[in-house]
Amino acid sequence: MVRTPARPVLPVRSRLASALRRGLWWGVLGLTGGIERRGRLPHGGCVVVANHTSHADTAALLAALDARHAPAIGAAADYWFASPWRRRICRRLAAGFPVRRSGGGGTADLLSMAGELREGRAVVLFPEGTRAPDGTLGAFHRGALVLAEEAGVPVVPVGIAGTDRLLPKHGRLRSALVRVTIGEPLPAGASPEEARDAVRALHARTAAEPLRDSAVRRRVASVAASRAGVALAFCWAFAEALSWPLMPELLLGAVCVAVPRAALRLSLGALAGSLAGGLLALHLAAAGVALPAPLTTDRMRAQVRAELAVEGASAVRHQPWNGIPFKVYGAEAGRASVPAADWLAASAAARGARTVTVGLGFAAFGLVLRRHRRLYGRYLALLGGGFAVGLGVIVHGWG
Repeated sequence: MVRTPARPVLPVRSRLASALRRGLWWGVLGLTGGIERRGRLPHGGCVVVANHTSHADTAALLAALDARHAPAIGAAADYWFASPWRRRICRRLAAGFPVRRSGGGGTADLLSMAGELREGRAVVLFPEGTRAPDGTLGAFHRGALVLAEEAGVPVVPVGIAGTDRLLPKHGRLRSALVRVTIGEPLPAGASPEEARDAVRALHARTAAEPLRDSAVRRRVASVAASRAGVALAFCWAFAEALSWPLMPELLLGAVCVAVPRAALRLSLGALAGSLAGGLLALHLAAAGVALPAPLTTDRMRAQVRAELAVEGASAVRHQPWNGIPFKVYGAEAGRASVPAADWLAASAAARGARTVTVGLGFAAFGLVLRRHRRLYGRYLALLGGGFAVGLGVIVHGWG
């Protein structure tokens, strides 16, 4: 009976370290816009060749490639291994190994990984040798092909798109969706030009692939990103601080997920509206004007009066956590003759912490789910339903 040779299996420690790195970079990229992967690496060791426009390319590949391959990244020895702290960062966070770009030692550095490849590891190389500033692919060096031939493993082309927007060369970190497409292994004996053409085709296809989106999200984002968005957030929060029953966090949940980059100014607009409305509610109540307060209860008002009697203006610090609407605190503070300056200062601290935190939290959620934008309409339905249920529970609990 002919026995099939067992597939090479990397040590558990290597695969565990790779899984931890994959989780780390998947999480980081999830917070900066998300990451998508198409295709898979073949079983066993392989040499991965990819386009290179950004330092974020390494993070993208570590997040996208399977941990069972324990990918190791070829890194420029004259940069990433030039100092002890860079060397430690490169080895621990990127499983990097040094490759000399000058002096004729680069081929020897690559060939030292042949044993790792035979054990089933993926060795990732950027055959251009440096980052391309304009996104175009330069000439590929032969080292990756020589290494694959020496180890008897295939060469796999990979196209990366989005990292040039996420972290441009000599630029600042921005939000962008990163997409990685893994191609089919190249035929044995492929030339550097054929490898470059395969990577270039994958990169072009990946970059040109449209991101599926929701028409509802686009319309919400167009309003939220304009000046009207801040005005809407202000007016919504202003009205809620007086009488409107729907809290501004509901609006932030819709708009900050739709356009995360506008989250801070929308949150600050809502905070300004809450403070202005709360101050007006205090003055109106002090003058004996009683505004409608739907979805509030006598028990809520009694609780707020008891807190104000003991703590004064600082009683509003309980509002973000106890479910009692802000308008109840504003009206009862006016009836209790709480000084307007004290009320404004205490409200700014309490409402500011809640409103800005909620807005930025929804923005982070929007970034993580960016690649699922097409589902935004369903998200709105779930948000509205969840809010209605939560509001019902709170009102019933204070009934």
